[in-house]
Amino acid sequence: MSPRRPFRLGLTGSIGMGKSTTAQIFRELGVPVHDADAAVHALYGAEGVGPVEAAFPGVAVDGRIDRSRLGALVLGDDAAMKRLEAIVHPLVRAREKAFLERAAEAGEPVAVLDIPLLYETGAQDRVDAVLVVTAPEAVQRARVLARPGMTEPTFAAILSRQMPDIEKRRRADFVVDTSQGLDPARAAVAELLGQLRATRGADAEQGDGDA
Repeated sequence: MSPRRPFRLGLTGSIGMGKSTTAQIFRELGVPVHDADAAVHALYGAEGVGPVEAAFPGVAVDGRIDRSRLGALVLGDDAAMKRLEAIVHPLVRAREKAFLERAAEAGEPVAVLDIPLLYETGAQDRVDAVLVVTAPEAVQRARVLARPGMTEPTFAAILSRQMPDIEKRRRADFVVDTSQGLDPARAAVAELLGQLRATRGADAEQGDGDA
């Protein structure tokens, strides 16, 4: 009999909203987290090198994809970006599937899929619920513009690729406001996790049919 899969919680939020910090809170609370961005970084040094170099000759350096070279070819070019996504997305999905299989084998009741562009890429269809992290616009702006090398035009360009925060919150199953500091955010995540684990346990006792 196949191991029962964990509850798949999608984690997302616009730039500067505290998603990475929230993902780390889940890890500290013992929840496995799959980071889609980290998966892309990893495959650019592994199984992604061959197909990406084939599509964009000259971007591989010393056996790895040079992200700056790749960025120079795809940023601002929608057709090139779509070609890249057609290569990368299936590879990320394969790593995600392997992650969920490991979580199931370990008997984890909950697993988090950290996906920055979750709604933008339709990833909500492969999770059981979505948690959106948010903060007031002024807090978001201050956080982002404090990052090294960040400029107003760059910030604006990033936001243009992301669904507005208000729409993400409208679609979300759960929302955590990170603007009050780390301790309140940690408490909110712990409360949510307790609810999910309790629900998953109850489902298991009733035999919800998931395998």
